[in-house]
Amino acid sequence: MKTDLTGLFTEKPQSGEVTVGENINFVAKVNAASLLKKPTIKWFKGKWMDLASKSGKNLQLKELYDRNSKVYTFEMQIIAAKPSFAGAYRCEVSSRDKFDSCNFDLTVHGGCPHTHSMDGSEEAGELDFSALLKKSASKSQVKNEPDEDVWEILQKAPASEYEKIAFQYGITDLRGMLKRLKKMKKEEKKSEVFLKKLDPAYQVEKGHKMKLCIEVANEDVDVKWLKNGQEIQSTGRYIFESVGNKRYLTINHCSLSDDATYTCVVGDEKCTTELFVKEPPVTITSHLEDQMVMKGERVELECEVSEEGATVKWEKDGVELTRDESFKYRFKKDGRKHVLIINEATKEDCGHYTVKTNGGESMSELMVSEKELEVYQNIADLTVKAKDEAVFKCEVSDETVKGIWYKNGVEVKADARTNITHIGRIHKLTIDDVKPEDQGDYTFVPEGYAFNLSAKLNFLDPPKIHLDCMGHTSDSTIMVVAGNKLRLDVPITGDPAPTVVWTKGEKHIASIPILVMTEGDGRLHVESTKGHCIFTIEGADKQDEGLYSVIVRNPAGEDKADINVKVVGKIQPLPTRIFVDTFFILSLVKEMRQISLIRLCYVLERKKKKSYRWMRLNFDPYTDTTYEAKRMIEGVEYEMRVYAVNAIGMSCHSAASQPFIPVAPTSEPVGLCVDDISDTTISLKWRTPEHLGSSELDGYGVEYCKEGSFFGCCVLTCLSGRLLPTADEWVPAFEGLTERTSVIIRDLPTGEKMQFRVRAYNMAGPSAPTSLAQAVTIREIMQKPKIWIPRNLRQTLIKKVEETINLVIPFQGKPRPVITWSKDGEHLNPKQVSVRNSDTDTILFIRKSERKDSGKYEVKLQIENVEDTASISIQIVDLPGSPEKLKIMDVWGFNVALEWKPPKDNGNCEITGYMVQKADKKTMEWYTVYELYRRTNCVVADLIMGNEYIFRIYAVNMVGLSLEPCFSADSAYIQKTGFEYKPPTYKEHDFSEAPKFTHPLVSRSVIAGYNATLSCSVRGIPKPKVTWYKNKMDISNEAKYRMFSKQGVLTLEIRKPCSFDGGVYMCKAVNASGEDAVECKLEIRRKYP
Repeated sequence: MKTDLTGLFTEKPQSGEVTVGENINFVAKVNAASLLKKPTIKWFKGKWMDLASKSGKNLQLKELYDRNSKVYTFEMQIIAAKPSFAGAYRCEVSSRDKFDSCNFDLTVHGGCPHTHSMDGSEEAGELDFSALLKKSASKSQVKNEPDEDVWEILQKAPASEYEKIAFQYGITDLRGMLKRLKKMKKEEKKSEVFLKKLDPAYQVEKGHKMKLCIEVANEDVDVKWLKNGQEIQSTGRYIFESVGNKRYLTINHCSLSDDATYTCVVGDEKCTTELFVKEPPVTITSHLEDQMVMKGERVELECEVSEEGATVKWEKDGVELTRDESFKYRFKKDGRKHVLIINEATKEDCGHYTVKTNGGESMSELMVSEKELEVYQNIADLTVKAKDEAVFKCEVSDETVKGIWYKNGVEVKADARTNITHIGRIHKLTIDDVKPEDQGDYTFVPEGYAFNLSAKLNFLDPPKIHLDCMGHTSDSTIMVVAGNKLRLDVPITGDPAPTVVWTKGEKHIASIPILVMTEGDGRLHVESTKGHCIFTIEGADKQDEGLYSVIVRNPAGEDKADINVKVVGKIQPLPTRIFVDTFFILSLVKEMRQISLIRLCYVLERKKKKSYRWMRLNFDPYTDTTYEAKRMIEGVEYEMRVYAVNAIGMSCHSAASQPFIPVAPTSEPVGLCVDDISDTTISLKWRTPEHLGSSELDGYGVEYCKEGSFFGCCVLTCLSGRLLPTADEWVPAFEGLTERTSVIIRDLPTGEKMQFRVRAYNMAGPSAPTSLAQAVTIREIMQKPKIWIPRNLRQTLIKKVEETINLVIPFQGKPRPVITWSKDGEHLNPKQVSVRNSDTDTILFIRKSERKDSGKYEVKLQIENVEDTASISIQIVDLPGSPEKLKIMDVWGFNVALEWKPPKDNGNCEITGYMVQKADKKTMEWYTVYELYRRTNCVVADLIMGNEYIFRIYAVNMVGLSLEPCFSADSAYIQKTGFEYKPPTYKEHDFSEAPKFTHPLVSRSVIAGYNATLSCSVRGIPKPKVTWYKNKMDISNEAKYRMFSKQGVLTLEIRKPCSFDGGVYMCKAVNASGEDAVECKLEIRRKYP
């Protein structure tokens, strides 16, 4: 926006008078000493008609520059003036942020200034901008008016009847009709009231001040100011001034509402002018942002402009968006904010959206993804009892989505106890007759979605007492020697932990959960630990005999056991020797001398070598002579001793054994699960054993077998109680041991159900194995192939020659897809292009790119019959070749005209310009004349008289200058003053070309009240004369229209169109070689409320 209104004219053009047929010159001068760039000047006739496009036989525009005074002289010469040339003219000059203008009038004597040629001939006047009706319209009107003159009727009729009369007599150009009525009025006599009237039009920028001035004959007369026919009242914005015989109307802070017709009334006379308020360009202060939404969601693209109420235009991929019947797009305006609303986005809405104003534009990209799957009901954790039914249930939003159930990462298959159903949106997993092995984590995975639903199944275990003998039989009787301690250690199980109740006969002794209790006089002790309940009597006597009962209870049930206790006397049989091996197994060897024939069992004790406290190992009768001791600390020295026990009592202990250090295998590995699976391989992972012991871990052994291959064989029970197949049926997955906690097993049979187990090894041997909960089917889960093109590769990738190209294209798909690269439909040359593929991406690598590497590269992923493709365009650019055939076309004064041809090789990209250099043959020092010159001909000025010059040209593209220049074959000698230049004779070449429109007019639909433009482009030699028509009527002299012509681009601007401005518009170009025309249809839509 031009903000500095300073005076630039040193001499302004003055109003003039001329006789018909004579010439007249208007001169404007501008001092350029303080300007940073050359000033730009425009000549106008009337309000907006630019005279630059009317230059021809009746109008000449000239420009001169004085280097000494630095003054530009601009001249407009009117040749063979005609009456129609009379009127108001305006001259505007601008330079960067400075602007100035002046108005002047032309009066033509000797003819009627309001008479225009109506025959449609070319001699109707080059500057006859007020021609109203075409010959065809005149002829049709003559035929329709045989009896009466419609123009006389219109002159006599009031203005309110104009439209009715025009419709009655078939006049379609209402605006042209009104203009002709105005021209047909009699020439007014010189005003006796006004000494100086208002100019026909004024122009002011929005927000600036405007002052209107008139001069009246009588200083005491009162004047009234009207705006669009309404009297203006004096306010802060409108100020009336009276200075002598001058009257002023000042308008402060002009806005668009001040764009109107102003009238000054003095008595019965008045003078009128039009004020045009120019809007500053509307800029975008807050730009659009890229968005990614789900399918069906509402999208709002928002931007903010610099002016409230400004008009913007929305486009999608270059196509203007409008309100349609489906109300797909909605446009919202809130102050300076403008919002584009898209209801229920679809895949078709993906693209680039642009908002445009008259001062800028902003673009964003909208990406629409498939809608996410919604979970209406998640699966919940379950706690069930044995033989009950467990039901996992979930509900999702899409009825067509299928899914897979997993237990601890292994797919669940339907069998006699397991039932999988899918009805509508509901997915169920039902397990009948629940068993302890059914406990675990269950997961439901919807197909095609990257999330899962998980829940846990907890097994409720009823309490159980684990005793070998219970009841009143002799086998269930426990004898204790009087005075000794009675200790009853009862193993129990149950989940949750059961409550324990001890009774003797009918008497209640104690009820305990998992804690320690003491009763009576301190001889009775009841304690409970995890998996055991212990009842102790210190110093047993005869009254402690009887039947003891233990009852365990939890929410899943209860269990009861009876123990008969008998107190007897004491005897002392002795064992002889004790042998201890490294695995805690004791061998008791009897004496050769039999001490007693009633020896029944043994009691063993141990202690640490450095301790004095012996600890009993068994509280139950032990009859064998070999015993396996447990719960010993590895790496610690122990000693063992043994007692002999019969029905009478316990003997003295034996001599202590030799000290020994126990060593045991590690505990079993934990958390064995499937990490990944394919058609022939499986990936397993696990965690280290919880107990490693004192010996270092040597590694892990992995074994597998087919499902069912071991059911007919013998089974072994490991230390943890799990049933395992015999070693003969298990096959090692690899030789030796592995130290890692994950392994990939290859070359497995596709489709087979396989079982896997892992054991830990140390110096004591293998640990108990850990196996998968169920067999696994060797089959890979298919995932559709999908290529993810990076955003920077969605447009053409431009690289310079010898640069490295490294394209990383990520993708997804299982099993691993087959990847194929091609260039322009052909296979790649492996010597030039390298391709590396992985499970997640593919890389195309060119170490040194060449021009031949340019083209369209296509990558294709294929998994069975499913495939996905993507293409990438690569452009390899290089330095251009040198221009060709540089010639010196002409030498005059201090100037030389050069001409050359573009290079044959443009370096595979557009030539952005040429660098022109000159050199004096004496010094041969090169100086740059033009750095980026786009044409293939130029004029080198300001050469020194008496010197001889040669020239050279470099071609320039986005890479740089051409390697070699093109030199001129001849040299140019600048002759000294006094020498007569004899130009060579050349055969004149006919460059004439008939007009041809290279870009046609495009039909448009615009909103009433907002400026509209129609554009096209034309070429032709000599420069054709351009005429615009509306409904075949010449509109060149209409003030409502502005015509522009720049570099062959023709633009028609329609100022604030109304419904009457709709119709067929035509642009016609004519020169001596022919003519051409294009047309389009303009539709005016009413403003929406």
